[in-house]
Amino acid sequence: MGNSKEVAVDRQGDGPVGKSFFSRRPWVFAIVLVLIGAVLCAGGAWLAIIGGSVYYRLAGLALIATGILVWRRRRAAVWLYVAILVSTIAWAVWESGLAPWSLMPRVLAPAVLGLWFAMPWVARRLGLSRAEQAAGPVLFLAAFALLFVAYQQTAFRPAPPFEIEGSGASDGLSGVDWPSFGGDGNSQRFVDIDQIDRSNVAGLEPAWTFEVNDTVLGEQIEGKSITFQVTPIKIGDYLYFCTPDNVVISLDADTGKEVWRNNPVVDLVAPPHLACRGLAYFRDDKAQPGDPCAERLLMGTVDNRLTAVDRITGKTCTAFGEQGFVDLGEGLGDFAPGMTYVTSPATMLGNVAVLGALNIDNQSTSQPPGVVRGFDARTGELLWAWDVLQPEAYGPLEEGETYPLNTPNVWSLGTADPELGLVYLPTGNTPPDFFGGSRSAEQDRYPSSIVALDAQTGSVRWSFQTVYHDVWDYDVGAQPVLVDLDRGGQPVKALIAATKRGEIFLLDRETGKPLSPIVEKPVPTTGPKGERLSPVQPYSTGLPSFEPADLKESSMWGATPLDQLWCRIRFRSSRYDGPFTPSTLQGSIVHPGSYGVIDWGSVSVDPKSSIMIVNTSGLPYYQRLIPRPDADAMGVRPYGEEPAPGEPAQLDYTVFAQAGTPYAIQASAFLSPLGFPCHEPPWGTLAAVDLEEGKVLWERPLGTTEDVAPLGIGLPMGVFNAGGSVTTSTGLVFIAATIDDYIRAFDIRTGEELWKGRLPAGGQANPISYRSGRTGKQYVVIASGGHAAMRTRKGKHIVAFALPDRE
Repeated sequence: MGNSKEVAVDRQGDGPVGKSFFSRRPWVFAIVLVLIGAVLCAGGAWLAIIGGSVYYRLAGLALIATGILVWRRRRAAVWLYVAILVSTIAWAVWESGLAPWSLMPRVLAPAVLGLWFAMPWVARRLGLSRAEQAAGPVLFLAAFALLFVAYQQTAFRPAPPFEIEGSGASDGLSGVDWPSFGGDGNSQRFVDIDQIDRSNVAGLEPAWTFEVNDTVLGEQIEGKSITFQVTPIKIGDYLYFCTPDNVVISLDADTGKEVWRNNPVVDLVAPPHLACRGLAYFRDDKAQPGDPCAERLLMGTVDNRLTAVDRITGKTCTAFGEQGFVDLGEGLGDFAPGMTYVTSPATMLGNVAVLGALNIDNQSTSQPPGVVRGFDARTGELLWAWDVLQPEAYGPLEEGETYPLNTPNVWSLGTADPELGLVYLPTGNTPPDFFGGSRSAEQDRYPSSIVALDAQTGSVRWSFQTVYHDVWDYDVGAQPVLVDLDRGGQPVKALIAATKRGEIFLLDRETGKPLSPIVEKPVPTTGPKGERLSPVQPYSTGLPSFEPADLKESSMWGATPLDQLWCRIRFRSSRYDGPFTPSTLQGSIVHPGSYGVIDWGSVSVDPKSSIMIVNTSGLPYYQRLIPRPDADAMGVRPYGEEPAPGEPAQLDYTVFAQAGTPYAIQASAFLSPLGFPCHEPPWGTLAAVDLEEGKVLWERPLGTTEDVAPLGIGLPMGVFNAGGSVTTSTGLVFIAATIDDYIRAFDIRTGEELWKGRLPAGGQANPISYRSGRTGKQYVVIASGGHAAMRTRKGKHIVAFALPDRE
């Protein structure tokens, strides 16, 4: 009978000859440990040779030894692993302190792996005592407790509240409309409405949702990126917005019901990226009551036309241009379709519509002109044209003439000052972005700048350059923001220029002179053969800088020690000399990369309290120059150029041609093989800045990993974001932008999150807020469409939130 009992127990896996898979095969666990150890050991040896940490090699050797002991069923395996984990925790704290997101990839995976020793089938095979079996769970709990304590130490705590002088109730009809991309004419993204405030914002709920019935948004067009990140405008009782294929739609601002739509039927074959950020509004003060198109919406299209639509009826204004359209390709020369087109709304000043265009980056030194043009909003007539080669604008070209090639463009959004008669434009780079050895002095004069043009003549009044000889794609994408400040008791007309670098410059908008101190700091000057680099770059010292902290090996990140090791090796193998590291043949880490810290979403300002709200992102890029012969062998060609018979096809689309220079370039986000960022969080923040005092009032992580992490784990580590914010006179900040599908409200005084609303897709757009002229209800509205590059959930919705109706 004793033997029978013994056999029965063995069949349950409790004896030395049990039949369970793991009890019969302890070598599975041993092989896992040896394989992990071998990878750590080999990678760690490489890292140590190039000057990095020796931890990974030592840990790898210890894991291999642990695996061998498990294979041989030696109880010493558990104590060796205990030593590994204790040493790992000590090393992690020594290297990164108590930063929770830095500790997590170093500590969590080894702690979880250690739980394996507590599994009954492992414990039995190793002959562990009960105390030894408890070692795994105890160490896991200790590691988890360390992470918890670290999080508690570094978690965001709201700043002490303060009263916002002058904020509060609205005045008259202020806040009824949102007539332009940036809200009012100053592009402050501010509403003076007192209905939604800190006491009731938690009660916001969806008021209505409009889903766009547009076939393009529901299709996957091969080779194209489709982005629905429009900012609607609101005029009277209606909202107006455009889809990525330039369908213009009007909605009832109270119900979200469609009123009309206008489809200009654009050619979608050529442009690689379909987007329409918004519409421009023009009210003709010379029109008579009842005249068609007395109020009109202007839109640039992805097939490079400018069109006008009657705001009331939705019909095309046929008296504008040729049957309602202006051909923007005139004077640009002969280029492949899709090389240049419009994605941002025109900047309006009086009857002048100022329009730039997007140009496909990094193709050659003979790209389409980056000319900026002023059109008569009534007729579509070209009034003037300006490019960076000369400060003076010129009139329409003669037949057969073209604008100069390869000049910086204005792809983003401008702002106008009617009182001064100026239009402020953020400029791009001279193509290609990452090599400037062949640029002329004239081509270097206005890139990555704020340029103030006279709206009537198109000529330059002043300019301010944020980067000298930009070969990092640090073009200015943020819309300039106008604000009146007090300087020594004197009112000053100021302009806020936020940049991809994270620097924020405060300028006198009459003269362009700095209102806060700017210093020039030395930067690296040794670049690739043929390049010339500026020895200094401008830094704003009177306002806080949001330039990311310098990278170092210990700030490399990953979901596990394995991909963190990969990131460390890539970092140590590449050149990195701070934010102005030039691209090199060996490979360079550029931080911030071309994704930028502050882009087209810009900043918002409460003008009454002079508080500026800034949301930031940080994403380093890996960039490597490829000599022209090697690029030719890879089949790298400019956009639109097909290979000749017998020539290789291009396979790596992270490589850009830069034809006409000695190098092509590989440029992509600095990510681990698992697709995780190689630098530690936070990857996105939200901050409040006192513009009068020039100091940060609070800064906090923005967003969670809920919609991108496995199992929907929403870690509040601060994530990548694209889009801007809205501030209100009641002390609220509304923003979506993040890679989790929420729009949030924060207390402008403290940074505390007060509310969040779920969106049907990614909210990578700028929200707006307005008050209904019919009901008096305040709405917060945003496009929820996702972002292809950020891999957020795609959609085609306009979503409105409001307080519930009172019974």
